[in-house]
Amino acid sequence: MVRRGSLVLVSVVWLAVMLAGPVRAEPRWVRHIGRILGRHPMSVVVGDAGSVWYRHRATVGRPPASNEKLLLSMALLDRFGGGHTFAMRALGPRIAADGTVDGDLYLKGQGDPEVGDARLDLLASRLWAAGLRDLTGHVVGVTGPFHRDWFAPGWKSYFPAYYVALPTALTYRGNVAPSGKHISNPERRAAVYLSHALRQLGVTIGADATAGRGAAGMSTLATASSKPLGAIVKRMDHRSINFAAEVLGKALAFARGDAGTIANGAAAICSYEATRHVSATCHDSSGLSYANRQTAIGIVHLLWDAERQPWLGALRDALPAAGEGTLRHRLAGVRIHAKTGTLDHVSALSGWVWNKPTDGWTTFSMLTSGMEEYPAKDLENRITRVLANRAKPRP
Repeated sequence: MVRRGSLVLVSVVWLAVMLAGPVRAEPRWVRHIGRILGRHPMSVVVGDAGSVWYRHRATVGRPPASNEKLLLSMALLDRFGGGHTFAMRALGPRIAADGTVDGDLYLKGQGDPEVGDARLDLLASRLWAAGLRDLTGHVVGVTGPFHRDWFAPGWKSYFPAYYVALPTALTYRGNVAPSGKHISNPERRAAVYLSHALRQLGVTIGADATAGRGAAGMSTLATASSKPLGAIVKRMDHRSINFAAEVLGKALAFARGDAGTIANGAAAICSYEATRHVSATCHDSSGLSYANRQTAIGIVHLLWDAERQPWLGALRDALPAAGEGTLRHRLAGVRIHAKTGTLDHVSALSGWVWNKPTDGWTTFSMLTSGMEEYPAKDLENRITRVLANRAKPRP
């Protein structure tokens, strides 16, 4: 005999099902990603045009590794624009009618991480064209205006020696010696080379090159500007150059009116995110810090914001495609623009992948912590290939 209470319960359940309508099965691509993820410590967010299509542990804060450079790139492009250049200036007393500069010549940088011999040769030729023939003092590589700090919370003790050179306002050859050793005197080395280039042109110089603080009241005698910021950011992101990121982070902080330090560069990134209602923890600009925290949902929201900005093209172009830069051995045949990130037991991949069925870009972010590098990257590759071929979920 069926009890009356059981009939009532069945009736209630039947009525609830009828009111709710038919239950829709998850799209096959969603189930596929779920099987790939399993119980792995990975956050995944996928969406388009401000709509989240898939989320898994979306709000878990994880170290972003070099995905921090992606966020730095957004903050830089938003502040300066892709066409911005950093001027390297030669300063000193005015050139006399006979071609003499009576005193020292100061070489001052603004945060171009790519200064090398060719740029200094150009500056020397412009000083010659301006009339310089005799310098009575030194060529002085200016050690400001950025601070010379070289560490951040969450860095391992050996990072400055092996993974990031000293970030300075005036750089020279990536602040790396020919031996590969990270140097602590790039300003002096740049001054030595400029002295050599000037002498090659016929300028007489009264004293050896050195480094030191700049002097007030000097005139700009010549300038040599960097490549456009968009090109610098592209090289940084394609090769994931830690040095460039920390130099540019200091430049971003200095442009905001703050001291040019690693901490202030990181704070500028977090400030950029906060204005877009994304909360994060930032300790550096390169992503070397294990203490940084970002969320997959936060990164996706920032990518969506970038889609509304005039610098979107510069940002997408800056990110490696399959077979390029840090993606050179990954995702062959997939149309993608994404930034990688790797630390010990940390991996990340965020950006855009082209979806064939919808003929459009899909935004995604994947952050992993607590897994070895290659298994984590294998998961990223498999999920990205699913996203490249998935069908749009029904509303």
